[in-house]
Amino acid sequence: MDSHGRYERRVVWAVVETGIGPLLLAATREGLVNVVFHATDKVRDSALERLASRLGTEPAEEPGSPLLTEAIRQVEAYFAGERRDFDLPLDWSLISGFHREVLSELASGVPYGTVVGYGDLAGRVGRPEGAQAVGTAMGANPLPVVVPCHRVVERDGGIGGFGGGLETKRRLLALEGVLPEPLF
Repeated sequence: MDSHGRYERRVVWAVVETGIGPLLLAATREGLVNVVFHATDKVRDSALERLASRLGTEPAEEPGSPLLTEAIRQVEAYFAGERRDFDLPLDWSLISGFHREVLSELASGVPYGTVVGYGDLAGRVGRPEGAQAVGTAMGANPLPVVVPCHRVVERDGGIGGFGGGLETKRRLLALEGVLPEPLF
């Protein structure tokens, strides 16, 4: 606690190996706050610097932290094909406004093995003309995989963009049975 009796913000992190490469998971007392794709040393260090700047505290590597234990377990189960959804507390402090509204709807309203169009998702949050804004919200998602932005696709059936790269999006959609597994 600080001198005013409040808990100081604490951020812990770990890197988890997955079928799409290493993921950085970061959590606060409120819940999982960030998931970062391709968490090689350079990407990880850059992400941790951004987190420190945004959250006002230096993240600590603590893979055994109770704040991360369940998130790691659920992510590993998802990639092993043993889990279809995530039941984790989420810390939404890195996102707000329309982006948070869209991501919250995505997390609760687009189940495993399904996809939704950018425009359809915009309509669900009362902005039927907001397909591009939904795309921007997907790109700003601080919790990919757990908040499944990979499930948002183009109206004409195209895969759309993806911050983790199109091959990562294809692999996630294949894991969920939406696309066939790659041949090699």
